[in-house]
Amino acid sequence: MKLDGRVAIITGTSPNIGGGIAEALAAAGASIVAVDAQQQNADGCANAIRAAGGSAIGIVCDVTDDAAVKAAVDKAMETYGRVDILVNNAAYFHERTVAEMELPGWRRVISVILDGSFLFTKYAAAKMLEGDRGGVVINVISTTGHQGAPGNIAYATAKAGMLNFTQSAAMEFAAQNIRVVSLTPTATSFEEKPARAKRWNVDVGSMDHVGPMSQKYAKRIPLQRLPNASDYGAAAVFLASDDASMITGIDLRVDGGAVARYWAWDPSNP
Repeated sequence: MKLDGRVAIITGTSPNIGGGIAEALAAAGASIVAVDAQQQNADGCANAIRAAGGSAIGIVCDVTDDAAVKAAVDKAMETYGRVDILVNNAAYFHERTVAEMELPGWRRVISVILDGSFLFTKYAAAKMLEGDRGGVVINVISTTGHQGAPGNIAYATAKAGMLNFTQSAAMEFAAQNIRVVSLTPTATSFEEKPARAKRWNVDVGSMDHVGPMSQKYAKRIPLQRLPNASDYGAAAVFLASDDASMITGIDLRVDGGAVARYWAWDPSNP
């Protein structure tokens, strides 16, 4: 129970990446504040954690709304009296090329990822400083933030921006005992998603297309398998724990070697 007694806010708690991280933090002893734009995701996550014996609340929030974000952090404090961990995971997908992308779509992607992370970090960090406890901010990136990603220009650009936001915020908060780190997922296995969605009573639609797509992506990763959301959860527990007390300003890639791979090497045919 590395996180016993601590309180974690997670944004973007769908049954996939955010859900895996939330469940892992809860299993390590943290009380969870599940934040999502959709009621079913916020409540589904919180209800499942409570059903498993943990402590959690769900909050519906537009992460781009200054007042709504402040209210969400205030609700966490009202409920638990402290904030120790923040996971900025909320994202918005609008896959377009530069030529196709319309300005409102660009702004929405950038706002959810960058504005949302900025606002939650601003208000959560203020609560972390109360009582001089410090805390940890974990920003969820993507391999698209490290490499050229055609057809997904706004998302890739926003995620790349999150890498520098992580480093800059880490330097700003270093003297105040708030560590800021990032975690990079890649294409993620959907093995866990149906079971998690069922536990949460959340409808994620048909998953029939996922198998062939996952097999194709897995062949391109050096470890020849895709990470699960629980793999990111295990990494988040480490980053949030005292085991990582000397780690700040870095990005931990949980990507099976995807970013490190030399472009010409075919890992499925070494």
